[in-house]
Amino acid sequence: MSSTPRSLVSEATFDSVVSTVLDNNAGMAVNMAERIVTEAIAFVVTGARTPRLAMAPSRTVDEGWHAFIVHTEAYAELCAREGAFVHHSPGFDPENFDPDILEQTQDAIRAAGFKVDPELWRPPTDDSIVSVAANCQHAPSCTIRPMPKPEKPCNKPSV
Repeated sequence: MSSTPRSLVSEATFDSVVSTVLDNNAGMAVNMAERIVTEAIAFVVTGARTPRLAMAPSRTVDEGWHAFIVHTEAYAELCAREGAFVHHSPGFDPENFDPDILEQTQDAIRAAGFKVDPELWRPPTDDSIVSVAANCQHAPSCTIRPMPKPEKPCNKPSV
């Protein structure tokens, strides 16, 4: 492994994304927010490098991904540098939880040369380690694949 997820962004960007996670999750420990952001960066980089592979984050990792996406310039720069822009297509249906897609995603992250933090890859209803504000659980119909533009939306709530 030539780099860690944290080393792929500037210290200022990492700290700012961690702050966003903390702002969205009152009472969360800084160490937990750092773990979540680190895992989210590994997820995004793996997705950018493997555009043909369907992936989905856990609800916990998605929290870090949400926080990173709002840092649009740093997020777009990382995606471009690593291969392809990784779009986020929100979807939440905890009854459509598919543990296989989470296992496949973790395997892809390992294959990309990163360590996986298994505590952050729990089912959407398991908040025994950490509770997060993110209300997404990507299922097979909402897997994440880098693409030039988003495909049709999945399970978006009507307003």
